Amino acid sequence: MNTRDTFLSQFRGQTIGSVTAQSTTEESFQNEVLRPILKLQNDLFVASFINYIENNKVDFSSKTLEAKLAVIDNGIQKDVKFRNTMRGIVVGLFTTAEYDFYAKNTSDVNKRMMTMLTERLKSQIQLFEK
Repeated sequence: MNTRDTFLSQFRGQTIGSVTAQSTTEESFQNEVLRPILKLQNDLFVASFINYIENNKVDFSSKTLEAKLAVIDNGIQKDVKFRNTMRGIVVGLFTTAEYDFYAKNTSDVNKRMMTMLTERLKSQIQLFEK
């Protein structure tokens, strides 16, 4: 394993969630790679979303809870530029082997990644209030 890969694996920390012999490869990747990266990068995701709502002139604080959740969903699902930025924040912390897995399973990994990120942002909705 090269120096970058070793550093990234140690820097991210431990597996979050359970990985068993019955876990699928995708579940293992989610718990061993995606969850630790999402946790590590949480502050950057929050700052990025705050920047997103400011740049798009969304009056977030005056919206109902349902409308706020819709803004998060729309940002992740429909704004390609924002979604790609969020994806890059995660993919940039993959090791070479993890990137190889990602390249072969892009659709499934992206779906899991964006679902987890959306739920993470929604669970911290109070941070987006002014």
